[in-house]
Amino acid sequence: QVQLVESGGGLVQAGGSLRLSCSVSGRTGSYYVMGWFRQAPGKEREFVAAISGSGGRTYYTDSVKDRFTISRDNAENTVYLQMNSLKPDDTAVYFCAVDIGSMWPGSQSYKYDFWGQGTQVTVSS
Repeated sequence: QVQLVESGGGLVQAGGSLRLSCSVSGRTGSYYVMGWFRQAPGKEREFVAAISGSGGRTYYTDSVKDRFTISRDNAENTVYLQMNSLKPDDTAVYFCAVDIGSMWPGSQSYKYDFWGQGTQVTVSS
């Protein structure tokens, strides 16, 4: 089992920044692919970013490229999502997830085995 706890969400004005954290516990002996997803009201959950176990490879959805940065500190069992130049369209609940079976980061949510409870990000215009 893997437990994930997100933090760092909040209310920010458009153009502002937030850094989300995802603390990982449980099966942390191996460094798994980690991802961030988000779900806005009335919309399906969508992929945001993912990172390989070593941190050497990352993958982003087009709408956040050059604005968001995913990173990880394996010594601290924590994954981060730095979000800059936030837009009202970024308003959503953000979830982190772990993919135990893959080597490379991917965007398909069905591949992710464990999920956190989510943290709310609200961007005002």
